[in-house]
Amino acid sequence: MPARILPAHPARLHLVLMLALTFSTGVLDAVGYLGLDRVFTANMTGNVVILGMALLGGDNLPILGPIVALAGFMTGALISGRTLRLSTSGWNRRTTGLLVGVSVVMAVVATLLLSGLNPRTSETLTVAITGTLAVAMGVQAATARHLNVKDVPTVVVTSTITGLAADSRLGAGTHPFWGRRLAAVGLIMAGAAVGAGFVQLHLGFGVLLTSLLTLGVALLGRIGMHRPEPMQTPATATAAPGADAAVVSTEP
Repeated sequence: MPARILPAHPARLHLVLMLALTFSTGVLDAVGYLGLDRVFTANMTGNVVILGMALLGGDNLPILGPIVALAGFMTGALISGRTLRLSTSGWNRRTTGLLVGVSVVMAVVATLLLSGLNPRTSETLTVAITGTLAVAMGVQAATARHLNVKDVPTVVVTSTITGLAADSRLGAGTHPFWGRRLAAVGLIMAGAAVGAGFVQLHLGFGVLLTSLLTLGVALLGRIGMHRPEPMQTPATATAAPGADAAVVSTEP
């Protein structure tokens, strides 16, 4: 039954799944920033800026947290890159395994938080949770990069916003991928709003939601691996072979 409701083309399926991860990133970054001493677990640009200001004593900003998050994120990206180094771009068993691993790590953190663990009582505990979640997000980001979905990196939308404006009708006028770009910006913002709401209830809820979303993406991506390729229409059959043809046919 799930296979029947999935997008027919693998490239479109990957786009939908990466947009779901973009939403989950917004949730987790809001939880991290609001609940873990103003540190992002996915948006490393934000951490670099915070760290730069903190080094000059700006507004009592954290120093250790951003450093641990940066180190953890890079560690996660290294793990994913090493795991996928011999794999061709696209979904495979290792991609599924990495995302399931991310989901499990987040589920463990969520369980600890929901069972009464309070990171606000200890700086060491806060940093440990931040580092753990950053490793998971580094794995997710590098795995999403391996899938190579144009303009949906899942963890940051600065380049997406740049392309959306620069290629708009008022800019270069080419406006490719405007649908996915707009969706990515909207979804990470919506995720941040949801994450902020969860912080008011319990930190664990936002982490748990992110875990469930990541697991769902991994399972749906795995199901999509075994689906037969859709029959080409005359329009797509005459298009240039390779990624360009897939990109043209997958824009929402």
